[in-house]
Amino acid sequence: MPFRTMALIAALASAAPALAAEARDLCPDRPGLGTPACTVEAGQLVFELGLADWTREDDGPQRTDTILAGEGLLRIGLTSTLEAQIGWTTIGHVRERNAIAGTVEGRTRTGDVTFALRQNLRNPDGSGFSIAAMPYASVPTGGSGVGAGDWGAGLLVPVSIEAGSVSIGLTPHVDAAVDGDGNGRHLAYGTVAGIGFDLSGDASMAAELSVTRDRDPAGRSTELLAGLSAGWQPDDDSQWDIGANLGLNHDSPDLQLYAGYVRRF
Repeated sequence: MPFRTMALIAALASAAPALAAEARDLCPDRPGLGTPACTVEAGQLVFELGLADWTREDDGPQRTDTILAGEGLLRIGLTSTLEAQIGWTTIGHVRERNAIAGTVEGRTRTGDVTFALRQNLRNPDGSGFSIAAMPYASVPTGGSGVGAGDWGAGLLVPVSIEAGSVSIGLTPHVDAAVDGDGNGRHLAYGTVAGIGFDLSGDASMAAELSVTRDRDPAGRSTELLAGLSAGWQPDDDSQWDIGANLGLNHDSPDLQLYAGYVRRF
């Protein structure tokens, strides 16, 4: 074998491990109201954990506080453009207080399990213009108040445009949402729009607006939410995040605060 050929093969062989070791930037689902279009690389795992989540909803004399802990999401890269997801809320506590009746009721339950696939259609690393299709289904494993009470399903179509340190995201969705009484399903649809900023090499922030039209047989409603979130990545494979969502009309929860962690394996 000629010396030049041997030298070329040796150079390619030595470069291959370095090329294989170059991973995509971490692109977590958390935080925020929207969903990214990027997918996990084949053979990799990303685990996302909601450490604490508190939602307050006031409806006249009735106040409802919902506290969730251990909201886990496991994302598994199946191919270079396809990932599978399994999500479960470990525990949730719902407290309802009626100021007129003077009653307080509380219950602690586990949540439902959700399965999803995300198929990226363009730029699976989320760079430039990226788009994906994400069907999902939920299984009613949770208890009353935390779980929905019946199975549900839907489709999200995440779209993102990245230009330097600024990104724009859009997540339209259509859902077979569970009825409020936990028996049967109805049509719900809406979208989330947001803009994100890189504050530094390891910190980012996003502002979002969400609108959802819910055709529940018990009463139709339109939920409007504004969200602000921030994430900090101390290394290439992890992230800490916080966020807040504010209800903009009577049909929406008044306030939600949350924090979480993401780790890639």
